[in-house]
Amino acid sequence: KGMENGTLQVPASATLPGAAHLGAVPFAMVGDAAFPLKTYLMRPYPGKYLSHEKRIFNYRLSRARMVVENAFGILASRWRIFYRRINLSPDHVDPLVVTACILHNFLLNPADNQRLLNEAEQQGREMAAVQNMGGNRAGRAAWDVRGILTTFFNSPEGSVPWQDRMV
Repeated sequence: KGMENGTLQVPASATLPGAAHLGAVPFAMVGDAAFPLKTYLMRPYPGKYLSHEKRIFNYRLSRARMVVENAFGILASRWRIFYRRINLSPDHVDPLVVTACILHNFLLNPADNQRLLNEAEQQGREMAAVQNMGGNRAGRAAWDVRGILTTFFNSPEGSVPWQDRMV
């Protein structure tokens, strides 16, 4: 809701590295197909028969989501409260998450990293799936942002050397 009504302190739109010609792009979160496409929330292109460029976008979005999911999985592995619904108002959930992150970092032993990641991968399958968060009809601006990111990820400035082998 904060993204929708502009109350979150998200940085202003900015140009992508080496791609000023694409214009300013809003900062966005990554989601899967359960989420609606918004200018601030990117989701993959749907379907099986996609162009190479769209498959690259989906791959790059998936890589970003995996980083977030691994980080959350490690946090949830240590603090099991994150494996179930938290019946608190958003005003109380934010400090809870921040506190868990601080405690996690304070208690962090480098040897625990792999163990926590392994636990997170095993137990992550037990977490409840996100229900569909809205319709699949996005506004023109959201389509445009996804198109700009698709162009960027397929350009020399925005590509990574291994992406073509991964799709």
